[in-house]
Amino acid sequence: MNTTMRNVLVTVATVAALGAAAAPAAVAAPSSASTHAQTRNPSTVKAAAYNQARSILAQAGSQTAAKSHPVHGKPDVPVSYGTSLLASARDEFRAADKNLPPKDKKSDMSIAHYNAIHSAAKTMGIDRW
Repeated sequence: MNTTMRNVLVTVATVAALGAAAAPAAVAAPSSASTHAQTRNPSTVKAAAYNQARSILAQAGSQTAAKSHPVHGKPDVPVSYGTSLLASARDEFRAADKNLPPKDKKSDMSIAHYNAIHSAAKTMGIDRW
């Protein structure tokens, strides 16, 4: 009896596995669409977008962004320029805002600085920095 039960369970598991493998891709799409997929950063950033993001961060108070040079004479720059700019401003803002009460902060910086960082990132099309 135990052997019969084991064989039935193995058969059911095998049929289920084969059914899942043979399922059309359209069936799997709705479940993956409901999850938040992270997109990759672009390989380059348009010079105008970089300069605009730099300006947003400088106006928000980033000394690093204010001291960086605007890009000119090139249509685009490596994405590392943008990620470096964002990371530097993030670290600078976090250091400047460390004494703010927790209710006035988001991601360890003031809400205004948080919004400026994310606005600059969106301008350049960068998701991770």
